Amino acid sequence: MAEQKFYATGKRKTSVARVWLTPGAGTITVNKRPIDEYFGRETSKMVIRQPLELTNNIGNFDITVNVSGGGPSGQAGAIKHGITKALLVINAELRGTLKKAGFITRDSRVKERKKYGKAAARRSFQFSKR
Repeated sequence: MAEQKFYATGKRKTSVARVWLTPGAGTITVNKRPIDEYFGRETSKMVIRQPLELTNNIGNFDITVNVSGGGPSGQAGAIKHGITKALLVINAELRGTLKKAGFITRDSRVKERKKYGKAAARRSFQFSKR
């Protein structure tokens, strides 16, 4: 019998994370590197572990992640979203807990496009009367 794998995709800003959960010891691998090597900031590692801590699944699953796009913070958020969705595939009863914490909702905020006649998306050029 094949080993059980649970898959989900998480997104935040321009980052996309493909997450696989397999029953195991609790190792987290991001882009074929350990989480401590891939993420320097402790905050990013904490964000990734939040759904596991909330559902008492720390150490129950080996997590393999393939993430691309965006920066470190966006990637951490995308991984968190992916882990949350994978946990829902495993156990749908966790939905209430995860929904209350706000982990299921995709953070859809992205950078607004630059408009013509403006210096940036909303920023205007400096006004001078003469």
